[in-house]
Amino acid sequence: MACCRRCLCCQCCCGEGETRTPEELLQWTILGETHGEDEILPRKDYESLDYDRCINEPFMEVLDGMDNKKARKYEVVKWIVVFAIGACTGLVGLFVDFFVGLFSHLKFSIVEKCVEACTEKGCLALSLLELLAFNMTFIFIASVLVLIEPVAAGSGIPEIKCYLNGVKIPGIVRLRTFVCKAVGVLFTVAGGLFVGKEGPMIHSGAIVGAGLPQFQSITFKKIRFNFPYFRTDRDKRDFVSAGAAAGVAAAFGAPIGGTLFSLEEGSSFWNQELTWKVLFCSMSATFTLNFFRSGILYNSWGSFQLPGLLNFGEFKCSDSDKKCHLWTAVDLAFFVVMGIFGGLLGALFNCLNKRLAKYRMRNIHPKAKFVRVLESLLVTMVTTIVLFVASMTLGECRDLSSPTNTDNATHVSNSEDVNSTIKTFFCPNKTYNDMATLFFNPQEVAIHQLFHQDSTFSPVSLSIFFVLYFLLACWTYGISVPSGLFVPSLLCGAAYGRLVANILKTYIGMDHVYSGTFALVGAASFLGGVVRMTISLTVILIESTNEITYGLPIMITLMVAKWTGDFFNKGIYDIHIMLRGVPLLEWETEVEMDKLTASDIMEPNLTYVYPHTRIQSLVSILRTTVYHAFPVVTENRGNEKEFMKGNVLISNNIRFKKSSILTRAGEQRRRSQSMKSYPSSELRNVCDELAGTEQAEEAEDMLQQMLERRHVPYPNLYPDQSPSEEWTMEERFRPLTFHGLILRSQLVNLLIRGVCYAENQSSATQPRLSYTEMTEDYPRYPDIHDLDLALLNPRMIVDVAPYMNPCPYTVSPNTRVSQVFNLFRTMGLRHLPVVNAVGEIVGIITRHNLTQEFLLAKLRQHCITI
Repeated sequence: MACCRRCLCCQCCCGEGETRTPEELLQWTILGETHGEDEILPRKDYESLDYDRCINEPFMEVLDGMDNKKARKYEVVKWIVVFAIGACTGLVGLFVDFFVGLFSHLKFSIVEKCVEACTEKGCLALSLLELLAFNMTFIFIASVLVLIEPVAAGSGIPEIKCYLNGVKIPGIVRLRTFVCKAVGVLFTVAGGLFVGKEGPMIHSGAIVGAGLPQFQSITFKKIRFNFPYFRTDRDKRDFVSAGAAAGVAAAFGAPIGGTLFSLEEGSSFWNQELTWKVLFCSMSATFTLNFFRSGILYNSWGSFQLPGLLNFGEFKCSDSDKKCHLWTAVDLAFFVVMGIFGGLLGALFNCLNKRLAKYRMRNIHPKAKFVRVLESLLVTMVTTIVLFVASMTLGECRDLSSPTNTDNATHVSNSEDVNSTIKTFFCPNKTYNDMATLFFNPQEVAIHQLFHQDSTFSPVSLSIFFVLYFLLACWTYGISVPSGLFVPSLLCGAAYGRLVANILKTYIGMDHVYSGTFALVGAASFLGGVVRMTISLTVILIESTNEITYGLPIMITLMVAKWTGDFFNKGIYDIHIMLRGVPLLEWETEVEMDKLTASDIMEPNLTYVYPHTRIQSLVSILRTTVYHAFPVVTENRGNEKEFMKGNVLISNNIRFKKSSILTRAGEQRRRSQSMKSYPSSELRNVCDELAGTEQAEEAEDMLQQMLERRHVPYPNLYPDQSPSEEWTMEERFRPLTFHGLILRSQLVNLLIRGVCYAENQSSATQPRLSYTEMTEDYPRYPDIHDLDLALLNPRMIVDVAPYMNPCPYTVSPNTRVSQVFNLFRTMGLRHLPVVNAVGEIVGIITRHNLTQEFLLAKLRQHCITI
């Protein structure tokens, strides 16, 4: 074994071989560095959210003072807030849709007049410059807004998915992000890029859900009301789930689909009460948007004719065609094949976009911020030139009498949002340009045409449109503008499905084929191959079409597309989450991970506090560590003698291998050196003693003993004990009985508010904080480095017992990883203490100890050890 380890180390030091020791791989996993060309490991600087309730004394005082009347009042307030979130999300959708329509109508009307005039006069270059001026101006504004708040870029769905998974992405639910997102997306869509506004609607709804119940703003500090409710990560998570569902409902007019989207793609933690509130929020968003859009567009207030921003219209056969059927059992075979090809196309899209994202991370993001604006303008310029030149040179002029529009399509084409559904650009009289009809219309109108207009587009035009749209949409997603992916994927897939229908009709002679159905199935297959959604996307498409008979074809197509795509890579949102190094927890672990136990993956080097700790010790701990929670412990003196003799306790005494001793010792020495910055005699003595024994012959044995005892010598002394210089090294590693967890934010809050007592006083004289005072600064608590030490007496003592969580979830060292993972994920935990059979804490498990990369590294280490 020693020889094997020596060989591995030699290969690594020489830098020639690719074989690396498990310890190195583990270190890279923790630091979040790249490993190889294609793998990006999770970063450890992402902070986790705390969804577990802290059942401390201030919280119990609130429960004790809450009778049935107050509980009902609290529940009524929550329902009112849920309704307000849905209504506000619907109004946000109305705002975005109105201005997108206004800007698009202005741009297309001016450009169309110029094109028609220049077609005869031969000044088409002027029309192109005019279109470029509109598009690049709009995109420049959107890019500048993203520079103000970089989190506003993209669709926001990956970030919201991470938030609901339990990871805090900085700035993701701030008011400034909301303003930049909502305003930026309307300029992005109006700017002609191949993006949609439906994805950012989900992010906007989530921000409304996070901010509205707080009744305060970090960006605008004067917006602050005395509203003490819902000031925990747990409540905010529920409201963010409702807001995200409301965004889907407003975008597609699909309240049930929005609820399922929040369940399938968003929240990792769910309950029956949350289901009903999320559905109610989605309904309120849908009907708020429907009420105002119907009243504004049709001057028919209360008619509810437009349920969402994207409506597919009604699919129906002509009354004169008795042989027409929306779909038949024979068509299911073609739908399965379309699902396979949709999955392949989606996997190709994700692969190309991943490579582009990596290129941006290496070559664009490290440079000055204005380079991102230049990239956005470059994409806009290329997109505009391509669609203009393709429409002018590759479009086919077709007879105006050929299209056979359904009643529904005619009704949609008369909408005031667009100038016309048929574009005659670059074509003689009584003909129209099929390519320009797709490119020079808003994307929603183009989708309607592919779904409902028959014999409008030639197979050649559809093929060229699909290839160009596929490549440009792939290039666009990821640049520094707010952008969605749903509508571009639907439009690209609809062109693919319509092409299949034309081929079946023209070359195979299947006259019964309904082109709209194949266009819908093609849209579902491509979108499913890109995002890999199944249940929620099926319901969203069914609600958008208002046709339940499409349930089976859509469901089969989406399943086949997902299975095919998963064979090659992950969904587009999961890929971007991985590229950011976010420690996202999957739904479950792999079976082979059960070879590991909690003792194999936990962090054994604990930083702990006593129930009564001096201020100078608390300050030194908070300033020299980055941990967000600390175990509250007392010394188990009853087991001290047996423990120091090395006898085996009732619990499993974990043996850490010598291969990890030097790494842990180096970490301990660096931590001790950083602790010297605080002027404490206790700290200096500990550091000096560690340094003195560092070169001693028995250093390895002492370090091995330290690791086996699983305690770190932090000066958390009882007030009545002698100074630390009178302690021996072994006395610093006594067994510690676990009593609870105290958060960093709680400790800083106690120090800032002066919650302490003197040595000659009783702990009963310590001031008491209420639950409102403990949560007043939520969600941004003060930092320990902002604390003025001159106002503190370092010898004062803090009693942390009333404010700690005395009953957190715990596991045994022998618990299998799958059990640990399920408990951690389903309960929404942030810290999971590992406690042995006699109540002694031996380690802590956090989110980073459960990531796939960390578990794989530990599994390799476990296999090598065996």
